[in-house]
Amino acid sequence: MRKHRKRRGLAGAATLFAVLAVLVLVLAASASAKLVGEFTKFQYCPYKTAGVARCINSLTTGGEIVLGKKKVTIEKSVTLQGGYTEAPEEGEPEEGVSKFFAATNGVTLSKAPQNVPGGLAGIVPEEGSPALVKALIKFFFENSLTGVNSTLELAKAATDIRISELHLAEGLGVALEMPVKVHLENPFLGKSCFVGSSSSPIVWKLTSGQSSPPKGTEPISGKIGTLSFLEEGRILKIEGNELVDNAWSAPAASGCGGIISFLVNPIINTQVGLPSAAGKNSARLKNTIYEATAFAVNKNDEKNP
Repeated sequence: MRKHRKRRGLAGAATLFAVLAVLVLVLAASASAKLVGEFTKFQYCPYKTAGVARCINSLTTGGEIVLGKKKVTIEKSVTLQGGYTEAPEEGEPEEGVSKFFAATNGVTLSKAPQNVPGGLAGIVPEEGSPALVKALIKFFFENSLTGVNSTLELAKAATDIRISELHLAEGLGVALEMPVKVHLENPFLGKSCFVGSSSSPIVWKLTSGQSSPPKGTEPISGKIGTLSFLEEGRILKIEGNELVDNAWSAPAASGCGGIISFLVNPIINTQVGLPSAAGKNSARLKNTIYEATAFAVNKNDEKNP
């Protein structure tokens, strides 16, 4: 009797081991599925999510943002990635404008701290100043203690982003609408110093054509980049693209200085020139955009288990 029980126990253990082995192999196979070649740019696109028709990876490597009295050059690259729906057809609501889906790794808009010229003191050398003067001012006023970084962040969920392939290609209308906030970072300012918030975001309506600022402000022009195709035509690359907007307003800074924010906020607002009305600010993003259909990304995934 004991021998039979022992045999059944061994048989049961062997069956359980076999099931676990199969499960491990299945999980390992699914975990090893990957994108290859240029398709790796879309590794965080939700291409398996219902409704997602396109994947995008947009890398901004240059340009500038003017916020009130401050101009910040984009020196560190910023990535916008995720997926979006088919655009509604002519006559439908939001014609030509697609809804956005967040990146699967949670980083739809990457955080890249940019140096604020002049730091806390706001001392910026004139353009014609000698190189030595510029170097000394940078050393004393843009170091780890007195320097300030500004980091662009999403102010709302990724689903509040709107994108239009048609407007981007034609240079007419809004190509990318995005609610953002600017995080001002410095040991003295604390961790919660922002210009813009989820309740009061900065809303960029970027175009590759000509901006539409308020009366009295000169429009600025974007640029439609050069189109090329990768991976046998399955990926569209738009290089040398420029998206612009100088019709946005910016609220006052808040949360600066922690418990003494009631003292620090006014100082920051005075120095930066906040709140700043529409037409007093601008954004110019120089980028390279990669796009592919969710179908093509899925196919690449399936071929590389």
